[in-house]
Order: sequence, then structure tokens, then C-alpha cells
Amino acid sequence: MKSESRKSGATVLVIDDETSVRRMLRYALEGQGYRVLESSTAEEGLSGAATESPDAVVLDLGLPDLDGTEVLRRLREWSAVPVLVLSVREEPDDKVGALDAGADDYVTKPFDTVELLARLRAIQRRARTGEAAPVLVAGDLEVDVPAHAVRVRGRDVKLSPLEFALVRVLAQHAGRIVTHRVILREVWGPQAEEQSQYLRVHLTHVRRKLADAGLAQAGIVNEPGIGYRLVSS
Repeated sequence: MKSESRKSGATVLVIDDETSVRRMLRYALEGQGYRVLESSTAEEGLSGAATESPDAVVLDLGLPDLDGTEVLRRLREWSAVPVLVLSVREEPDDKVGALDAGADDYVTKPFDTVELLARLRAIQRRARTGEAAPVLVAGDLEVDVPAHAVRVRGRDVKLSPLEFALVRVLAQHAGRIVTHRVILREVWGPQAEEQSQYLRVHLTHVRRKLADAGLAQAGIVNEPGIGYRLVSS
């Protein structure tokens, strides 16, 4: 494992077997003040995550010794470190598999460096905020969990209990893609994991109500075939 000398800022572990990708990421991340660690294999990456305790991980799925989805599953057995998947795989099933295995976000190669850095900052913010916070704030949206209240720019939004549950789940994961299966399980229960038609109907109503209160329709982004993302900025 290679460690760069820069000591300021957060530490990011890059697990990717392509030297050119690691070089590009190192250049971009160091330019933003990150300390960068590199691993070219899954086993080396898992070992580095355990010994170095990075603040975030950028993970390729196509590793030579172990599929990245399995790396995620192993990592999630003992760590909640934010993980951004960076992969050439762009099919919805690949993205869903990685997100369900524990990834916080997913970017496909070739990638835009500015977007990748923004996604990385977003998953770090979520990790610092913590999902158990009693009041969740995502841009103009505020979700008061104990009071079961939702506000947009301080204006109360009247939602049904089910609609509130949907907004709460998305706010808990603000900036992150939440798969259909995760939303259905958390709102309706495990028996509803395949009933994605529920989401389309209810989220249409939720988006309309939030938009009427001043939140842009794009505040809740549909990731086709995958899930939804609450844009937090």
C-alpha cells in the first residue's frame, strides 16, 4: 500500500487495479487537501481499511482477486466508512447490487472529476451528520423526526404518516442513492421489497407537496431502475 506524504485533510483509500485511474484520483484528491492511500487488490484494500481507518473509500468493482461487491459486504461486517463505488459497470442491476451491499454512492467510468469530488463530499457529510440525528437538514428541507414534521424554508408541509416516512428515509440518506428495495423495506416492511409501484405513486404526491412549499421538483431525483436520491444542496 502506498501512502502520500500530505497530512492535512481527510484520508481517502482508493482501491483500484488501474494505475492510471489511481494516479488521476491521487492528483485530484490531493488538490483538495486529501491524504491518499492506494491499493490495487481487494485483500490489500480490506487490510488498509482496517489498519488505516480512512475517512472514505473509493472502490472499483472489477478487482483481480475479489469482486468489489464482495469487498463491500466484507467491509460492512465491521465498518461504516463511506464508500463511493467507481466502476465501468453501468447496468442498473450492477448499481443496485453495489448499493444494496453497502455502497453510499456510485459513479461510472469514465468520470467527471468535479462530480466525483462533489459526491465524495456528500457521503462524508452524511457520515459526519449521522442518521440518528433528531432533526435532519438537507438544503432547504428540514425533517424533525420526533415531531413528525417536515418544513421547507421554515414552512410546514402537511404529509400523511406514510409520506413522512418516505421523506425521512430519503433525508437520512441525503445525497445518496437509496434503492427501491431499501425504501420499500424501511417504509412498508420486508414483504413489500418487490412492490416498486408503491413508490412511484406516493413519491409523486410527496414531490408535488414539497414543490408547492418551495422545494424544487429536482430535490428528489429519480435514478431510473435503481432508486431515488434527495439532493441536499
